[in-house]
Amino acid sequence: MYPRNLISFYEDQQQQILETIGELVREETPTDEKGRLDSFAARLSDRYAAAGLDTEIVQNEGRGNHIRARFEQAAHVEKTGAAPALILCHYDTVWPVGSLDTHPFRVDDQGWAYGPGIFDMQSSLALVEYVLRGVKSLNLRLPRPVTVLVTSDEEVGSQTSRKLIEEEARGAAYVLVMEPPLPGGKLKTTRKGGAHFALEITGRAAHAGVEPEKGISAIQELAHQVLALHSLTDLEEGTTVNVGVVAAGTRSNVVAAQAEAKIDVRAWTAAEMARVNAAIMDLEPMVDGVALEVTGGENRPPLERTVTGALFEQAQEVGRTLGLELEEAGTGGGSDGNLTGALGVPTLDGLGIPGHGAHADHEHIEVDKIGERAALLTALLMELNS
Repeated sequence: MYPRNLISFYEDQQQQILETIGELVREETPTDEKGRLDSFAARLSDRYAAAGLDTEIVQNEGRGNHIRARFEQAAHVEKTGAAPALILCHYDTVWPVGSLDTHPFRVDDQGWAYGPGIFDMQSSLALVEYVLRGVKSLNLRLPRPVTVLVTSDEEVGSQTSRKLIEEEARGAAYVLVMEPPLPGGKLKTTRKGGAHFALEITGRAAHAGVEPEKGISAIQELAHQVLALHSLTDLEEGTTVNVGVVAAGTRSNVVAAQAEAKIDVRAWTAAEMARVNAAIMDLEPMVDGVALEVTGGENRPPLERTVTGALFEQAQEVGRTLGLELEEAGTGGGSDGNLTGALGVPTLDGLGIPGHGAHADHEHIEVDKIGERAALLTALLMELNS
């Protein structure tokens, strides 16, 4: 068992943890800056090694390098050969280099700490480090090893990290995702799946005044298809299809030969994702002579409560032993937890430090929640038995 004063233990380190968070935030790691990402990964790997993890830099040509770190010291792990707990983090942010000039790391009078990427999710990187340091300092014994995977491209869909995430998840007992929680510190037990499609329409150009009958309007076809696509939305099921970008035509006196649309799909269930994705891939022309080409597909499957519910209910019980009453909710955005949940691996998301404003000017964490969130993560690693 963990000590009853676990929250106080981490509250005593709150300032040190906050200073580390500040150091990480000041690094600036937008997804498309490979040099910065690789340097950050090297330094974070060193920090994790100093905390007692066996770290490995996973080389990645397409984006920044990834980090795989394992905590399996015999002195602190009861069954070193057991399936590990997998902790998922990412260190890329949506904030461009130079954002610190206008959004510096700071703490205001109400105890909120601000900075680019602090909520999503640089603060979680520090939290994981200090939790595993705490396991050693308190001489705790975890029931199983811990693997920490820190990736570099979550903000753009995890194209280069997906295979690595799924590989580690298949061998894990359960997955804890260090994404920020929902308002009130609520954990995320459902997430919508997402898909992105591009629709290319080819017609035939003609002079709109002289011989319009010789043209085939790609814009006319686009109008039909936009209506058909939006008709796939089912708000009662929480399924949305949004044509968010369109482009077509050259001049008003030319029958448009080309048009394109970018399509976003979100759904709570795999069944709804399958329904909509199949309908989009099977689109048929409505204007004679037009050709359609659809590319794209599902980026993240839904995270459904069938793979999160039991783990959340265990977490609730663990939280109560710390005096915390955990709540759950869902979100329309995706994370790497969608990928692990789709494999059937028990997954719990939203374990980062409470705050608000991910990707926004007011992005912040609540400093006084650092201790309880660190204690919660420690207790979960001690008590979860999935």
